[in-house]
Amino acid sequence: MTIADPHAGSSPSLSRLSPAVLAARRRMADGREKLKGQHASGSPGIQVCAALTKLIDQVVLDLQRAAAIDEGFAPERFDALAALVPYGGFGRRDVAPYSDVDVMLLVEPKAEAELKPVVRRFTNSLYDVFHLGFSQRTPEEACQKSLEDPTILTSLAEARFLAGSQPLYERFQTQFRRQTRRRGLSKINAIAEARRDERRKVGDTNYLLEPNIKKSRGGLRDIQLIRWIGFLVCGEVEPDNMALAGVLSREDANCLQEARAFLLRTRNELHFHAGRDQDVLNKSEQLRLAELNQCRGDEGMLPVEEFMRQFFQHTSDVRYIASNFLADSKPYPGILSLLGGLLTYRYEKRYRVGYRHISVAKKYQDEVAGNPAEVLKLMELGSLFNKRIDHRTWSAIRRAMISSASRDVAGEATRLFLSLLAQPAQLGEQLRRLHELRVLEKLVPPMAHARCLLQFNDYHKYTVDEHSFRAVESAVEFRHRNDSLGIVCNQIKRKDLLHLAILLHDLGKGFKEDHSQLGSRLAEETCHRLGLPEADVEIVRLLVLKHLVMSQLAQWRDTSDAKVIIQFAVDVGSPEVLKMLYVLTCADLDAVGPGVLNDWKLRLLTDLYYQTLPHIAGDAPPDPRNRDVAAGREAIRKKVVGTDDPVWWDKLLGSLPRLYLLDGSPEILAEQLEKIRRLPRSEVVAWGEYLPQQKAVQYTVATYEDATPGIFHRLTGAISSKGLKILSAEIHTLMEHLVLDRFYVEDDHYGGQEPPPERIAEVCAALVAALRDQSGKAPSFSNLWKYRNLAATAKLSLMPTQVRIDNSSSERHTIVDVFTMDRMGLLYAVTRALFELGLSVHVAKIGTHVDQVVDVFYVTGRDGHKIEGTEQLKVIRQRLLQAIESCDEGSS
Repeated sequence: MTIADPHAGSSPSLSRLSPAVLAARRRMADGREKLKGQHASGSPGIQVCAALTKLIDQVVLDLQRAAAIDEGFAPERFDALAALVPYGGFGRRDVAPYSDVDVMLLVEPKAEAELKPVVRRFTNSLYDVFHLGFSQRTPEEACQKSLEDPTILTSLAEARFLAGSQPLYERFQTQFRRQTRRRGLSKINAIAEARRDERRKVGDTNYLLEPNIKKSRGGLRDIQLIRWIGFLVCGEVEPDNMALAGVLSREDANCLQEARAFLLRTRNELHFHAGRDQDVLNKSEQLRLAELNQCRGDEGMLPVEEFMRQFFQHTSDVRYIASNFLADSKPYPGILSLLGGLLTYRYEKRYRVGYRHISVAKKYQDEVAGNPAEVLKLMELGSLFNKRIDHRTWSAIRRAMISSASRDVAGEATRLFLSLLAQPAQLGEQLRRLHELRVLEKLVPPMAHARCLLQFNDYHKYTVDEHSFRAVESAVEFRHRNDSLGIVCNQIKRKDLLHLAILLHDLGKGFKEDHSQLGSRLAEETCHRLGLPEADVEIVRLLVLKHLVMSQLAQWRDTSDAKVIIQFAVDVGSPEVLKMLYVLTCADLDAVGPGVLNDWKLRLLTDLYYQTLPHIAGDAPPDPRNRDVAAGREAIRKKVVGTDDPVWWDKLLGSLPRLYLLDGSPEILAEQLEKIRRLPRSEVVAWGEYLPQQKAVQYTVATYEDATPGIFHRLTGAISSKGLKILSAEIHTLMEHLVLDRFYVEDDHYGGQEPPPERIAEVCAALVAALRDQSGKAPSFSNLWKYRNLAATAKLSLMPTQVRIDNSSSERHTIVDVFTMDRMGLLYAVTRALFELGLSVHVAKIGTHVDQVVDVFYVTGRDGHKIEGTEQLKVIRQRLLQAIESCDEGSS
């Protein structure tokens, strides 16, 4: 049976603890402090873990003996009836300073009643000292449970004897090993699925920017997975012994030992520094560990990026070894377990095709392994036959590519690579495999620098190389969309150039120079290396150079300004490049992280695409959404037939933004616009709507400019005072000075779920009250935990706060760009400062992702003209910087 923690949710007072427990606590505290010093002096992680395990062994034994004595139970009698069996990390002897301690008490079947008082006292004592996982079982029960639950099976695979009845433990081990030899291989799939479920909860890639050192892919758990599978395959858990048994290469065994040493020492540092169980390598810890490990960085790479590159190189190696070892260990189904070898046949002399794998005959292995063209052909055959490259061949290729300093590639290799880029099926995975094999960097040298390269911000979720592969995969998936993005993607003729540009678009990162500028030169060099004609080279170079432009214009500029569209059309130059840039931009956003390419951003990008296309294509098809806009206007007119003011309706419908008309059904829009029609000039109306796809609430406010001064900053203040996070905002000034403002917000009170109607009504009431309030009093902001975290993150961030002023992109407005980290009340502080400076905000583009903010304001002076004076522009910039800084002070 499993015994629950009797103290869960409580903290026992010292007065009721037994002398044995108090002594155990002191011993553990003193021991941890001593080991902390040993760790700080540079002791390897496995040594510290082993010493800690020895300490815990002794404390557990002392508590067991004390429990037996307190219950008047002879220790020798206990030792005859039961055995203490550590398992999991405690069994492996790599338990971390504050991690759980897992103990099984093996008992003779007829002794449970006799042992019950001692076991109760013993387990109470253990729970008072440790975070404990405890179970009491007979040998038969333990073996049976291991067949039913893969987690129990893997835990017991690394169990060891601590104290008590040695014969009882050996009886369990004999039975357990016998059944795992007989039935263990059939459990491999269940163990692998349990591991996949665990990975999904923390992010199923080893390139997460805030990884869990234990559970993320490539972490300690994957090393443990190899040990568990090794136990089932050959009865061994140590990589060295698996290498001797021939189920793991010596190279892989050494690699696993190095990774384990690095990860254990890093995990120990996290625990010792936090004084508790801490396995997440967050940004602040990354910075601290980089300094602790004396990482120096270089001109284009921060010390923290150097440290995290080391981390990702180890986890990448572990992920690669674990996935191959797991795949090679899975048993053949049914009769194929007997016939698998007989089903292997030779293909074109040098290749052997089996039931699962394709391999290279030993005679030709060196010839293939060192030749990128042959490797590409092998991968092409693997795709053709739907077979994996076997591990022996894979390892030989990887060794040959790592040892070869030459980056010369023959024409056949480049031809095959360009052919691969033109074939969307499995392209992302094929590129990822070439990268693992170190073949991709022979064809595309900048990929070597991008390997495991961290982007130290909270915007990107993955390393540069992983982001690039995911962007390619996103573009491939777009082909299946039934919308404008899917249509445009399928219209692109040169998908090889598109995919190459996507692969290359971020490879200028990690250097001092602007990554788009440097990336365009690296792209040009790579294209020449691949033998592309000059026209193709120029397309790829331009796509890499401009890969951020479309997103910046769509999100941060007023695309209703013809000057913006015409200049963008001139920069792009051709319809085919525009199509590629549209798809590349969407793929780039989609590969940043889940939910980044949301419906709102896609609408903005699509709108920019269709506005630009007619300027560079004389026979450009009409924007298909124009029909929707026209139909929307007409449908609303039909809904309001019989109203007493048709002229007013014509003016209103003519002044509504296109995206507004595309956003909702005519019935809902007509209902909302009717509220505006009845609105007195001195009044305000607000309503809210939950958008499930964006997990955000859209709040709309309508009023007239002469109703109250400073409309925008009052509204942002009201929203922030309710603990809402503004993701984006739109300002529209329509006919007769009618103001229509929309805000898209996250309401963390409800965890992304739909807020109840009363909450939406509460926020709407606050918006109306904010514009009616004539006191001028600033709102108060709740110092939410989330915003305290954001304030701390802002201090860690290497993204400097910037205020840029652009007086050339718009003929009528001065454009103010604010780049900074999110803070509590930030948007209110900035917009109020603009108001106090006497500036009118005509267009606002508010963008927030995770903790980074890009806010753009199109402003004029009170006279309605651009701000031309140099001194006045300087004052605006300084005042905004002060306003942002004041948010830091308010959050501290």
